[in-house]
This record gives sequence, structure tokens and C-alpha cells, in this order.
Amino acid sequence: MIRFKGSCGADFIVTLNLDQVMSVKRKGNSTVTIFPDWCKGCGICAAFCPAKVMELNDQGKAVVIREEECINCGFCELHCPDFAIMVRPKVDDDIPAVCRAVLEKSARKNEKSAASVGAADKSASGKQKG
Repeated sequence: MIRFKGSCGADFIVTLNLDQVMSVKRKGNSTVTIFPDWCKGCGICAAFCPAKVMELNDQGKAVVIREEECINCGFCELHCPDFAIMVRPKVDDDIPAVCRAVLEKSARKNEKSAASVGAADKSASGKQKG
């Protein structure tokens, strides 16, 4: 749950689930961690990564070589049979950048909803008086 103040001055509380965060695909906003002791070197992560973030090293283990290209799709983490990969949003000013994008989108939607409710209240109150 994240609390933030919208541009209209109202406080918003947003609960994000993993699907919402993972759906925001932006390069350079993820940290990819591979636990080499857990990796058996199957190569699934390196073979199917759409951004080619990982390769197998000379010992046959996955290594991160282009983390800045990661689009946070989560394929490697979800398909690793050894649970040796962790993909997380980078933290920037206490709010991960991918979360910030989702929050901004939610704030715009909430502001539009609040504006339409306010307009409906004004028109309804005007009808009652008239």
C-alpha cells in the first residue's frame, strides 16, 4: 500500500499487486539477481529473455550482463526451475519507478473520477434548488 498526494491536493492510497507492477515494461528500472549456488545452468533464462539480459558463463551458470536492458517482464524469474533468479524494481526516492508509473496512472484516473463526481454533485444540487 502506498500513500501519495495527487496534484489536486487529495491524499490517495493505492494497493498494487504484482501483476500491475510487472505490466509496466520500462528498461533500466529493474534489478536482476541470480543466486549462482542455486543455478544449475539449464539456460532457460538466457534463451528466452526478450532483452537478452543474461548469458551463461564459462561454468555454465547464468550471469547478468545487460541489466539496464531488462524490461521487467519476469519471464526468467517465473520459469527458473531452481528459483535462482529474482527481478525487482529499482528503488528511487522510496518509490520504485515502475510503481510510480502505475501510481501516476491511477492518480489521473482518480482525479477524473473525482471531477466527474463533483460535477454530478453540483448539477444535482442545482436541480434540487431550482
